[in-house]
Amino acid sequence: MRTTWNGSLSFGLVSIPVGLAPATKPAARASDVSFRMLHRECGTPIKQKRYCPKHERDLEPDEIVKGWEIAKGQFVLVEEAELEALAQHDDSRSIEITRFVDAAEVDPIFFDRTYFLVPAEAPAARRPYVLLLNAMNETGMAALGRFVQQGKEKFCLIRGKDDALALETLFLSADVYSQAEIGETVDEVEVKDAELALARQVIASLAAEFDPTDLQSEYRGNLRAMLEAKAGGQEIATPEPVAETPVIDLMEALRRSVEEVKQGKSERATSKGAAAKKTAARTPAKKRAAARK
Repeated sequence: MRTTWNGSLSFGLVSIPVGLAPATKPAARASDVSFRMLHRECGTPIKQKRYCPKHERDLEPDEIVKGWEIAKGQFVLVEEAELEALAQHDDSRSIEITRFVDAAEVDPIFFDRTYFLVPAEAPAARRPYVLLLNAMNETGMAALGRFVQQGKEKFCLIRGKDDALALETLFLSADVYSQAEIGETVDEVEVKDAELALARQVIASLAAEFDPTDLQSEYRGNLRAMLEAKAGGQEIATPEPVAETPVIDLMEALRRSVEEVKQGKSERATSKGAAAKKTAARTPAKKRAAARK
């Protein structure tokens, strides 16, 4: 597994050689198709220029400086050297564990990016990795820590993920919005027991084990199919606008939801049964007899 950062994971006097490998693909936060901006008239890719409206000319890179706006049109200029001086240059390349916390208590809203912690190749160096992994899996604990990546301080949570340690970089508390305003509006609303009972039925009827393979993007597939069709010279029809769903009574909506789920399960069961009969019909009699034995 290719790593983008190599160093060590330390807690107490224990140091574990590790590498960081991204757990998600570079395109995970966007579509797998990238677009360029073109001039509609001729199809030529456009260029974005850095233009000064006061001097009415394009600027070279060495003429540009960063600025912090303190009032309308007033800026404090900041040089790159000044920002570099503030950046942390940690030569130890160590992820320092500061404490262990109950993994269930950490709200996923703080998770930014996920990495795998890759153990060293030497068997002796892998033993403390496995030791920490097993201990955290058995206790349900996760480790809070900090490290420096590309000159920037990062806070992180290290947790066991099956047979590997995963590292989640964390947002700062100041970067996460409060939900207090939502809580105030929710507290003012009351639901009926009958509504709650029907909602539980809908949830129970849709309950299933989590399967990552279910996370398939219809948009990505449809987008690629559309682009390939356009590249092949096909005319693409503009889809009809989706009609707005009329507002109906909450109880009626819940009842319909339960009925639709039950009907969907019945249709899927019928479909599976028909498929099984077709398979059996295609299977030679000798094989069916052997299978029954």
